[in-house]
Amino acid sequence: MKQKMSITIEKSIINKIEDKVDSGIFRNKSHFIEYAVNQLLRSQNE
Repeated sequence: MKQKMSITIEKSIINKIEDKVDSGIFRNKSHFIEYAVNQLLRSQNE
C-alpha cells in the first residue's frame, strides 16, 4: 500500500526530475522519487 508523504527539495533538483518525467522516462515525480530511493536502499545493502 502506498502512503502519501511531503518532502522539500531544491528547485534545481525538481527541474531535473521534471525533465526526466517530460521525456517519458518516468510516469511522474513520485515514480522518479520512489525509483531513486529504491536504488539508494539497494546500494546501501550491498
